[in-house]
Order: sequence, then C-alpha cells, then structure tokens
Amino acid sequence: MSYTHLTISERVKIETYLELDYSIRKIAKLLNRQPSTISREIKRHAGSTADEAQVRYHQNKSNCGAKSKCTPEVKEAVQEKLRDTWSPEQIVGRLYQGQLSFKTIYRWIYDGLLEVPITVLRQKGKRQKPRETRGRFNIGTPISKRPKEVRKRETFGHWELDTVVSGRGKAKGCVATFIERMTRWYVGFLIP
Repeated sequence: MSYTHLTISERVKIETYLELDYSIRKIAKLLNRQPSTISREIKRHAGSTADEAQVRYHQNKSNCGAKSKCTPEVKEAVQEKLRDTWSPEQIVGRLYQGQLSFKTIYRWIYDGLLEVPITVLRQKGKRQKPRETRGRFNIGTPISKRPKEVRKRETFGHWELDTVVSGRGKAKGCVATFIERMTRWYVGFLIP
C-alpha cells in the first residue's frame, strides 16, 4: 500500500477551496485524493494556515522513529570507559547488557558521535581480515614466472597440477589433477 504525503501546494489549494466553500468531496476530486485524506487534514490542522500546517507537519515528521540511545550520560560513561582501555564489548557486557549493542558503540566512534580517537580501540580501528587457511606451495616455478612459449600453448609437455580435497564425510577424499597446456589433456588420480 503506497501513498504520498500532502505537499505545501496541496495544503494551499485546500485552504483556498475551503475559503470558497467547496465540499470535502469536491476538494478531494480536484486534488485527486481520497475524501478521508482531506477530512483528516482539515481536522488535524483546523484554524491553521497552509504554511503553519506545513511547519507542524515537518515538526511531527522530525519526531518520528526510534529515539537515540546516545544520551549525554551514556555518551560520557562510554567515553570514560574507552579512555580507560575498555573495549566496546566489555562496556556492553558489564554496564549496558541488553540496553546497548557493541556494534552501536563502534558505529558511534566511526561516525564521530563520541569524542574519542579511533586509536583508543584495541586494534586501533583496523578491521580484522580473515586469515588464509590454505597451505602454500613453494616448490617449482610460480605461474607468473613461466616462459612466454608456455603461455601461448605452442609446445607439448608443459603441465599444470593441483590437488582437490573433499570436505564431505569422515574420510576426506583427495584427487591430484594434471593438465597438459597445449592439448588440454586432463588426468586425475585418487589419493588414498
């Protein structure tokens, strides 16, 4: 269900049509709105001009939504604990369990709502990157260092090899794969 709020020009037209003693239904038809919308607008802003109604609309709209949890008391307490080298997780766990999220504290720091530098954090504001868990293969020539004739696939006898490990089941299977570059001949061996 989509709808649009009344604009200032529509409010001015409603005010003008009411001065001309138009009925609510006629005003609604002229503005291509539902009569109930016009009726609610008239009741909500009775005795007000269109400009006053628009100002009141903006005031009410600014009061919508969830209230900020960043009150001056909470802000001061969180800043004090951060300066005492507490982590946001510790602050939430010990002081604001169920009231505040540690992610909220991080967001406040990054958005500049708290007057503390990012360096007060344990990791100094650096996001953790996932570590590489696969092993390194240091034997042989890396692909970036191979000769141009190998890249062009003009000569026979240049092989690429790899291993594939299955993560399924208790007994993980492993296959060694060999591919000849020129002919694209593919061989795979099951490794017990």
